[in-house]
Amino acid sequence: MPRWLPRAVILVLALVACFQLGSWAFHQLIGLLVNILIAFFLALAIEPAVARMAAGGMRRGVATFVMFLAVLVVTAGFLALLGSLLAGQIVAMVEGFPGYLDSVIKAINSTFHTELSRLEIQESVLRSDWLRKYVQNSASGVLDVSATVLGGLFKLLTIGLFSFYFAADGPRLRRALCSVLPPAKQAEVLRAWEIAVAKTGGYLYSRGLMALISGVATYIVLAVLGVPYAPALAVWVGLVSQFVPTIGTYLAGALPVLLAFTVDPWYALYVLGFVVVYQQFENYVLQPKLTSRTVDIHPAVAFGSVIAGTALLGAVGALIAIPAVATLQSFLGAYVKRYELTQDADSSTSRPRRRVRLPRLR
Repeated sequence: MPRWLPRAVILVLALVACFQLGSWAFHQLIGLLVNILIAFFLALAIEPAVARMAAGGMRRGVATFVMFLAVLVVTAGFLALLGSLLAGQIVAMVEGFPGYLDSVIKAINSTFHTELSRLEIQESVLRSDWLRKYVQNSASGVLDVSATVLGGLFKLLTIGLFSFYFAADGPRLRRALCSVLPPAKQAEVLRAWEIAVAKTGGYLYSRGLMALISGVATYIVLAVLGVPYAPALAVWVGLVSQFVPTIGTYLAGALPVLLAFTVDPWYALYVLGFVVVYQQFENYVLQPKLTSRTVDIHPAVAFGSVIAGTALLGAVGALIAIPAVATLQSFLGAYVKRYELTQDADSSTSRPRRRVRLPRLR
């Protein structure tokens, strides 16, 4: 046996053990890593505002706290408006349920010549076995729901703490990162950091401005038509249509159309027409002007990045895909050398080619 063979076998086994240990640790920490990634992009989003307030004389920690307080107030207001909308609809459904049930029973009796009554149906449902089993399963599932809610609150707290640290101690974090790099690489890291801040902040601020414009326009239309819960619906349309990628427009427009249909079917058609027309105005007029200096990427690239981000990280990947791709595109564009087109290349791309007619063979 060669002398190197036992040592090679031990080395291979050690490498396999290290790989298995690293894979296990990565799978155990994947949730924490995703939360840190979300916190990092959230810190990049509020970095321009924090830096502007810090340049005005405010302490960076206080400026970060003010920005987080503003985000918390906006989120609480949105949830309160949406909660009032849902609560009003649920109360209306509960109050109108006996009338709906009576109309259904009347239709069944007239169609099938039966003699059903609401009291008999209620008693049969209350005494049924499936209702008892459903109540038992619901009681046992309360603990699972509580654990899910507590887990979600813990994730929000983790994201908030990390994002506050990244935003409040951003300069110190950049200095600590650059201190372990050679001087030639420090400028590259700082440039990439500045590009990421500019693109992420510009993306969120432009989306916020478009959400404000969309919400105001939606509120005006719904208020003129007399659709109930117009403020809550306006906030819903503004936020969902801008911050939910790909399908946000359809989700945002479906709820106002449904509520307008309860008032008048023609109103639902009017709201649907407004959603379609405003979407075209936003795509071709508003969005190019607001995002031309922040996240100017091709729509096909944006759509592909959203799909790729969803496949990798789910909803989180879909939200951070566009600013991440815009940052990567800007960073690569700073180092990719471009040349002027030659006359032949320019003519071949700008003018259609003429057909060449070949002589016929005799």
